[in-house]
Order: sequence, then structure tokens, then C-alpha cells
Amino acid sequence: MGAWPTPQRAPPMPLAANPTDPTLIYDGECGICQQAVARLRRWDREHVLRFLPFQDAVAVTRFGIALPALAAAMHLVLPDGRVYPGADAIPELLRLFPGKRWLAPLFWIPGVLPLARRIYARIAIRRHCLVRGIPGR
Repeated sequence: MGAWPTPQRAPPMPLAANPTDPTLIYDGECGICQQAVARLRRWDREHVLRFLPFQDAVAVTRFGIALPALAAAMHLVLPDGRVYPGADAIPELLRLFPGKRWLAPLFWIPGVLPLARRIYARIAIRRHCLVRGIPGR
């Protein structure tokens, strides 16, 4: 317990992709997702993270992640090819931002990551009907 899950690996990116940038693939038509990305952009003062809506089919194909998986959850792809879907991406995202790194170890507490996964899954399934007045589908 407390160990990080073993993430899947994305296939090697073509030379056109910048292998030094972590990339967050998200639902660009989801209001909740757009709000989360706006918050992450504010936290990303050093501009270390690339944001890519999964609706950009040409750009997303180079990561080799199935479209249904991308539609179900955000995916953080790190430069070394590790892929963290959904709630598993949260501690990795926190590590990218100097002012938020201290929060990442909280996910090592037994039960925190499984709980975060359940909460994420419940929100992800209902994300298009949960928020009214926020642009999205």
C-alpha cells in the first residue's frame, strides 16, 4: 500500500512532438474540464505543461491512446512515455507545479488514491450534466 501504481506507457512519439513537455489530454467540450484546465494554467507559471483537447484528432493520434479512453478521462503523458489516466494524473500534475508539490505525497496515504479514483469516475461519468451555465456540451 502507498506505492504509486505502475502507469502504462505511450508508444514513442514522433520527432515532431516535443519529448520534453508533459502533456495533459482532456475533453475540450466539457465545462468542468475547461474549468480544471483554466486552474492548471494559472498554477503553471513556468509553462511546463502542454494542454491538448482530445478532439484534436491529428495531435492526439501520436500518443497512441484509444479514443474511448480519452473520452472517459483526462490523461497525463510524461516525456518518458508514462501515461497517468484520471485521478492517477492528479499527484503527477501537482508535482509539476512548485507551489503545489507538497500536496502530491498526500496521495501516498492509504486509501486516498482509491477514493480519488472513485470520486473522479463518478464526476467523469456525469460531467456533462453536473454543471449548468458552464460552456461545454
